[in-house]
Amino acid sequence: MQQSGGSETEVTWEDQQNINKFGRLNNRLHDLDDEIKLAKETNENLEDASNELILTDEDMVRFQIGEVFAHVPKEEVEDRIEQMKEVTSKKLEKLEEEKESIVAHMAELKKILYGKFKDSINLEED
Repeated sequence: MQQSGGSETEVTWEDQQNINKFGRLNNRLHDLDDEIKLAKETNENLEDASNELILTDEDMVRFQIGEVFAHVPKEEVEDRIEQMKEVTSKKLEKLEEEKESIVAHMAELKKILYGKFKDSINLEED
């Protein structure tokens, strides 16, 4: 690897491991972004369903279980939706915590790699 000054910077095994780790973390970060987006959409959909359920005056409502709609008492559907919202919210929290951890770890790796390779390495996304 050549620097602009003409001197070579040797890439050690440890450096290569850090570069590979950064790449894996970056891929996981993108996956997490997608998962977080999906969890937020699911939460919004559940909230919308809950609001629609409040507006209905029927005792039995159609509730999707798998690929089938079943007639279920309104109170049971309300309970199920609340449980689903809780599960989704907890999942969203865990995903966001993992994202924060990955971003912090990536920042440390950037500091190490830029410290050694300066402008010879690009870790930023375009």
